[in-house]
Amino acid sequence: MRSAIAAAVVSIAALASAEPLPPASLEVLGGGTSGTGADAKPLGFGYVIGAEAAWQPMATERRWGWTVRWATLFGRLYDGTAATIDDSLRTVQMDLTLGIRFRPWATPSRYLTARAGGGLLRTNDPVGSGGRAFIGPVTAVGIDQYIGSFVMGIDVRYGMIANGPEQVQLVVRLGVAGP
Repeated sequence: MRSAIAAAVVSIAALASAEPLPPASLEVLGGGTSGTGADAKPLGFGYVIGAEAAWQPMATERRWGWTVRWATLFGRLYDGTAATIDDSLRTVQMDLTLGIRFRPWATPSRYLTARAGGGLLRTNDPVGSGGRAFIGPVTAVGIDQYIGSFVMGIDVRYGMIANGPEQVQLVVRLGVAGP
């Protein structure tokens, strides 16, 4: 009898302590970008700035969840051979990724993310075989940290793996989370 009461109290306490995380977020982001592999020389290196919207419903007692994110990034790359009109290569990248969130530690305010999806890349100068618009896959891994209704994070993004210029980005995200 005592063990049944103790189990009921623990179950009620666990339900009471479970709080839903804010399911959505709007974030600004910025960081560094560079071409990789054969595209390192044509693209060069530079910076990106942009915005991201995410939907990731999850309660704090769960260790796994899902996320969907839309990001738009504006970039400027220097020291690349593809920049023929200007001294820099200007880019616009938009992507939609779907992924998982995982909390491997005890704190309910920090999560690892892994995402994959599709992206569009547009450049002001032709890159590679003469194209300026590219469609291809995008992957990202990162960490999310909630501080009240704010969220911040760091992502490593890898884009255009198959049919466009390959690039890697390290971005820092800051934003608000809410319903």
